[in-house]
Amino acid sequence: MPTVAANGHRIRYEVEGPAGAAVLAFSNSLGTTLEMWDAQVPAFRERYRCLRFDTRGHGGSAVVTGPATVDDLADDFAGLLDALAIDSVHFVGLSLGGMTGQAFAVKYPQRLRSLALVSTTAHTPPPAAWTARAETVRREGMSAIADAVMQRWFTPAFREAASPAVGDNERRFRETSPEGYAHCCEIIGRLDLRETIQAIRTPTLIVAGALDPATPPSMAEDLRSRIGGSELLVLSGAAHLLAAERPGALNAFLKAFLRLNV
Repeated sequence: MPTVAANGHRIRYEVEGPAGAAVLAFSNSLGTTLEMWDAQVPAFRERYRCLRFDTRGHGGSAVVTGPATVDDLADDFAGLLDALAIDSVHFVGLSLGGMTGQAFAVKYPQRLRSLALVSTTAHTPPPAAWTARAETVRREGMSAIADAVMQRWFTPAFREAASPAVGDNERRFRETSPEGYAHCCEIIGRLDLRETIQAIRTPTLIVAGALDPATPPSMAEDLRSRIGGSELLVLSGAAHLLAAERPGALNAFLKAFLRLNV
């Protein structure tokens, strides 16, 4: 897949769909790649120009070192849009991708047509937990936390059904750069968008999994209370990685939302 230089480093991306159509951008979760959206793109690429990309430190994007914040991730995405000559997008982000979307909505509101925040939050205390996770993967590698992460990503029933989505996402998780992952853990540890997101005026959909232990519905409700006019939908029987575990339901939510905001 192609890469471009954006915000000073390489970003891997993929674009599918008709030229000239409205752009629908997808931003991945911590520990995944753009392939986590494999069940979404076919459902949208006939009507939208679908853009997905690897967050820094993941997949084919560059591993970046040094202190950073979620604003840097928003700048990465803005740089990608500049490189591809895209003025504005509908944005869908899951977990870390949703954090990126919130920061982008605050910093670049004129470039955003709608915002869908999936399995995400504006604040993730305590910071020490994220520092400890970063230290673990730097010291022991991704396999040290893989099993625990899969338990948060997917419900027991979905894991036990041996869906290919579980194996594919686990394999990509284990292949993620430990340094790239740790860098983004530290970004999450610094995250606190609770005050700034109150400035968001972009039409916003918030989706949470009822059984998500990582970003539970209470965090989604907090987002809804802070983003004026936003809508919250809670998906029953689902954990964190909704795009893989419940793609049909998520796609239906997104289609209905986008029809109102084209």
